[in-house]
Amino acid sequence: MALDKAKEIVSSNAVVVFSKSYCPFCATVKKLLTEIGASFKAIELDTESDGSELQSALAQWTGQRTVPNVFIAGKQIGGCDATTALHKEGKLVPLLTEAGAIAKSSA
Repeated sequence: MALDKAKEIVSSNAVVVFSKSYCPFCATVKKLLTEIGASFKAIELDTESDGSELQSALAQWTGQRTVPNVFIAGKQIGGCDATTALHKEGKLVPLLTEAGAIAKSSA
């Protein structure tokens, strides 16, 4: 049930951050996405009624139990380190643009 829900959330949003409201790494990723102008859906596992089930389902699905667990265009990117590394390499914005989470600039 939780796995189906997680997959449904990921497939119906360009960018999803499975997060916990008190997690500093989650805050870093959400702040980064906000700063680069990406639209994303944050699922706060600590405030969802089935958050622990969702987290277990994500671990089963992706092999990653920790948050943040970031998905772009249905593909798991990883956590905070992976997301910030992609940004440092200049690969995050093109991924987000391709996924439709950032409007293509006219520049």
